[in-house]
Amino acid sequence: MAQLIVLGVADRDTAEKALDIASELNKQELLQLEDAAYAYKDDKGRPRIHQTVNLTGYGAAGGALWGTLIGLLFLNPLLGLAVGAGAGAIAGRLSDVGIDDDMIREIGSELQQDRAAVFLLAADATIDRVVDAFRPLDPTVIQTNLSKDNERELVEALRSE
Repeated sequence: MAQLIVLGVADRDTAEKALDIASELNKQELLQLEDAAYAYKDDKGRPRIHQTVNLTGYGAAGGALWGTLIGLLFLNPLLGLAVGAGAGAIAGRLSDVGIDDDMIREIGSELQQDRAAVFLLAADATIDRVVDAFRPLDPTVIQTNLSKDNERELVEALRSE
């Protein structure tokens, strides 16, 4: 089962650093990241979300490929490309995989101004190495789907030096 951890950090720049750290840990296979995002409030106090996976783009690319192939069958590959890209983009936009967008919006709307929340969904992790990598950001645990004992251990590990 994938583990969801939501960390509170100082600001948007720190949230971007957290995603960079998560990406690097993923490359080193210390963290098997399935999805990641961060939320913050803009200057007008509106919650903003930055997601790492752009399903609209993936859908458009896949739809364009399939549309072109189907268009070749009907001797009109350009029409197939256009229709396939449009349909794929719409399907990608309507898809919701990974972290629940409504939960991201809800937590983002509750943030204090100049604070950010980082959302990490991982299938597996080398806990001690991941905690050591995130500790310099001084995060606070906002929410997890860990057991109470594991969540308490995570909170304590992020606080200790």
